[in-house]
Amino acid sequence: MINVLVASHGPFADALLASATMVYGELPYVHSVTLTEHRGIEGFKQDFAHTLAKASENTDGVLVLCDMQSGTPWNVACQYAFSASTTPPVAVLAGMNLPMLLQSDEITGMQDVNAAAARLLSLTQPTLVIAAPAATTQSDDF
Repeated sequence: MINVLVASHGPFADALLASATMVYGELPYVHSVTLTEHRGIEGFKQDFAHTLAKASENTDGVLVLCDMQSGTPWNVACQYAFSASTTPPVAVLAGMNLPMLLQSDEITGMQDVNAAAARLLSLTQPTLVIAAPAATTQSDDF
């Protein structure tokens, strides 16, 4: 089983989890942690470690979804992902969005967190689209 940890600058991770819960209901496999001005980087590191420990209970791996690459949440998550002593293993994806979080339900049954990360990325990429007018007019009749 794979658990998910969403990490962001500011309240984005908490808001994303709240939005996903509104759509899907409770998501017991998802945890969130945020970097705030009040807690700062050192506080975030402590909060991340605590949340990761909680997300790591009774699981084969933890997939961390970050708001962006190379920011503090990404850097802290990668320290765990690249450490051989981290158990269970951690994988990290950047660019999290609501479809990614909702589709994480598809990967929670997996056991290999790196395979789960690759699968989630492949599931999410088609959700990134540019709006275009429909090729045909759709009737309002149902």
